[in-house]
Parts: sequence; C-alpha cells; structure tokens
Amino acid sequence: MAFDATEQGFESLVVEAWPTAPHIATVGSCCLVGVVTDETIYIANCGDSRAVLGSIFRSTGKIAPVQLTTEHNAALETVREELRTLHPDDPRIVLQKRGVWRVKGIIQVSRAIGDMYLKRQEFNRDPISPQFRLSEPLVRPVLTAEPDLHVHKLQPQDKFLIFASDGLWEHLSNEDAVGLVSKHPQRGIARRLIRVALEEAARKREMRYSDLKKIQRGIRRHFHDDITVIVVFLDYEIISHGQVNDGHFVRVDSHSSDRNGVSRVFGNY
Repeated sequence: MAFDATEQGFESLVVEAWPTAPHIATVGSCCLVGVVTDETIYIANCGDSRAVLGSIFRSTGKIAPVQLTTEHNAALETVREELRTLHPDDPRIVLQKRGVWRVKGIIQVSRAIGDMYLKRQEFNRDPISPQFRLSEPLVRPVLTAEPDLHVHKLQPQDKFLIFASDGLWEHLSNEDAVGLVSKHPQRGIARRLIRVALEEAARKREMRYSDLKKIQRGIRRHFHDDITVIVVFLDYEIISHGQVNDGHFVRVDSHSSDRNGVSRVFGNY
C-alpha cells in the first residue's frame, strides 16, 4: 500500500539523517487521499484531515454536507477508547494536558505518517528536545500510519467534495464550508474557504484579518494551524458513463495557506 511505502521511505530518511539532523524524527504528516472509479469514491484517511461531500437532499432541494471521514484525534472519545484497547497495559496512553486530550500527553493525532519518535525507541532520546521525549521506554509504537478506508457510491445529487486539513475545520463547520462552495464560483473557491477561515481565526483573537496576515509564519502557528484545501467538482453524467479516464469528470480547485507546521498530503486521481 502507498501509505506503507511512504512510511517506510520516511523511516529510512530518519535513520539516515539521525546523526546530523535528529529533529526530523519529530516530523510527521496526516494524509488524505481520494480515488474516484466506477461511480465510487474511495477515501483513505490517516490523521485529522477531513473529506466532506456536498450533496443535494431530495427532500429539501438544498445542498447539505455529508462527512465521509472520521478524524484520528484524541479529542474524540472513540479514539481514546481505541487507544486504550490497543494499549491495555499503558494507563498513560492518553493524558489530558491543559484541558486537551493527547496521546502520551504529547500529540493529538493517533495516526500519522512519520513522527518516528513515537514509533521507535531509538528516536525517543537525546538529542531531540525534551518536549518530545517520553518519561518511560517506548515498548511499542503509540502511533500508526494505517489509514481508514471509506467507500461512497456516488449519486446524481453529489456535487462536490471538500478535502481539507484540520486547520480549516477548526474555524468552519461542515455546513459553513459546503454553503460557501455552493454559493460562489468554482474558480478560486479553495482560496475563498481559507480566507473565511482565517478571518474567523482573526475574529476569535479580536484582531483584523490584515493584521493576522502580517504576523510572521513561525509565530502565526499560535493563532491558526496551517490549512490546505482541495475542492473537487463532480460531473455524475460523465462518471456514470465510464469516461473518468479522459480527465474531464471533475474540476479541481486547490490552495494552501502559509506553512506554519506539519504539512498535509492530499491526492485526487
């Protein structure tokens, strides 16, 4: 599987770079991939990114959101229970720090590519920063790169898909995002979603959007997470006639905010 190959490739890079750049062991990425084939969309999700479908509900005639993925985030009780089940001998597998649930009290996501310091003991030691080191030996990985697979049979009422990192969903609900996409032109819609999310982030801090944009990248991480958005517009008529290989069954609009942290990887095929 591509996720396994990516994980193994990154692990090899960490092993090679450890003597000169050990901090790379603390780098990780969520991953969200979508594949459309035979009138079906397959979505593989590893981490806390999210895929949301914009679909017309026949009962109302309005476009409403259908969330197709579930986040692997310790903030969710289901994820905490999953971790406790996988690690029955570790009472500290999930801890609350400053009111936030985290795996081992360090990281919120329970699945990610990379983050080798939480997967192999030889990378959870000096010289990486103490903030990343566990107080007890790492007996087995506490994170996994295994994705969840979600399958959705496309219908004529399915109009578009929003793939986005958690930085967007922190400030916009599924309903808000789908509403924006349905009411504005396709071209530039990903940028518009990010702009609205950043405006909301600024509002929460009681500041102007223009002032937020002036803050240096490294510091802006304290105001909002990085955001990547891809919007895929679906043409069911072409998809249903088996013409998906000609490249015209979707139109894709994508955009990323300034990178302030771990990047997310998205794919549409």
